[in-house]
Amino acid sequence: MAVITIVGAGMMGSALAFPARENGHEVRVAGTHLDREIIDGCIKNNRHPKFEKDFPAGIKFYQIEQLAEAIDGTDVVIGGVSSFGVEWFAEEVIPVIPDSVPVLTVTKGLMDTDDGKLLTYPDVWKQKLESIGKKLSLNAIGGPCTSYELVAHDQTEVAFCGDDIKTLTYLKELMQTDYYHISITTDVTGIESAVALKNGYALGIALTIGLNQKSFGNDELHFNSQAAVFGQAAKEMYKLLELQNALTLDNLCVGVGDLYVTVYGGRTRLVGILLGKGLNIDEAKAELNGVTLESLVVAERVARAVRVNIKKGILNKEDFPLLLHIDEIISNKKEVNIPWEKFTFVKEV
Repeated sequence: MAVITIVGAGMMGSALAFPARENGHEVRVAGTHLDREIIDGCIKNNRHPKFEKDFPAGIKFYQIEQLAEAIDGTDVVIGGVSSFGVEWFAEEVIPVIPDSVPVLTVTKGLMDTDDGKLLTYPDVWKQKLESIGKKLSLNAIGGPCTSYELVAHDQTEVAFCGDDIKTLTYLKELMQTDYYHISITTDVTGIESAVALKNGYALGIALTIGLNQKSFGNDELHFNSQAAVFGQAAKEMYKLLELQNALTLDNLCVGVGDLYVTVYGGRTRLVGILLGKGLNIDEAKAELNGVTLESLVVAERVARAVRVNIKKGILNKEDFPLLLHIDEIISNKKEVNIPWEKFTFVKEV
């Protein structure tokens, strides 16, 4: 039995408490400073407020002031913060984790630099480690997995990525179940880039749902347009993974799978539909009433990096019509006008 501490009581971090505890491990869930009410509810009801199923018996819950206690004696730390908590995790959590304890994070996203590079969150955290003279094994989870379906034990395939196969094998042994299936890879940049890119592109696909609801009403389902944008999204993701020097096509498959599941549920789908129905980005945000939208942040960052690399001559503008239009909608409040003809190609083989 191992001791596993999850830092961050969001839906995905909390969902991982299920396979961890069901495998017989001691599981501790420590909330961030934003999770106080969630932790109070978990202590009182043994259930996350967003889930329809109780936690497995025996999980321990901690407020942020008890973080040191939650980490004391732990064998693994799982980072469950959202992309908006990346800097907080770097400043408040990473420095207090013992060097011998591996970290496994569910946080998906990328940060762009002024020179057009896209950094994964493990890259960002490694910079923090270097600045404080500390060493940690940083690992991450990618792949198509919604929290509520993991809690429901729907069959789920993900990938754990990190620098060391032995550590990844250990983490897989701790977490895998008969419904939670885990591939492992040392291509951290590939996996982390693929699953981050899907956020912005899922929003693009959801635009077509809103457009069709606007034209035909909510009762009719239309899939041709969704499939067309899905295909274009996969092409653009492939180009971006080449830019990131992803090592194998497996990473694209993980990202495309994640893209598929994101289109069919969650906040990204909702904002895409609203934009497609004619709302501008400010109106869509207001409609969602404060819901965090990581997809918008990822799309803006990736588009900024792409534009820098286009200016440098490293990328071609013609290869990214979908991403650049999504960015125009988000950054410049342009109306949705999907550039369908730019998705077509002429290829003689």
